[in-house]
Amino acid sequence: MQIACGADHGGVDLKDQLVAYLKEEGYQVLDLGTHGHESVDYPQYGQAVAEKVAKKEADFGLCVCGSGIGISIAANKVKGARCVRAHDPYSAEMSRRHNNCNVIAMGGRFIGLDMAKKCLKVFLETEFEGGRHQRRGGQLEIEEKDRGESHE
Repeated sequence: MQIACGADHGGVDLKDQLVAYLKEEGYQVLDLGTHGHESVDYPQYGQAVAEKVAKKEADFGLCVCGSGIGISIAANKVKGARCVRAHDPYSAEMSRRHNNCNVIAMGGRFIGLDMAKKCLKVFLETEFEGGRHQRRGGQLEIEEKDRGESHE
């Protein structure tokens, strides 16, 4: 399984630690940067990760900025990406189980490494339930098509 990862300067330390964790767990990692602490713009990293997922060049994505908020908004602008900002295992699990999210965002200034690992592990190991949740997710896609944001 391939995971696309990206972060801005506020999330680079956590991203780098999670990239190492993913590799230890046997995942293939596509690290899209940033690779330092110089100020950069989070939208380019969130969108780059989401585009890899939307184009099926990665199975899932991980985005990290200072709060996890901005980078999750950026990722959600990409057709075919569904990003959740998760800082606890339950929200990570439910985003997969009920919402079929394919990108997880976290805030490097809001979450510790151990909790981030738990969230990421649950996110990657949880399957989408489908059923009534498929219908609801389909309604979101219809609304996106109405606005010209099709996931096709």
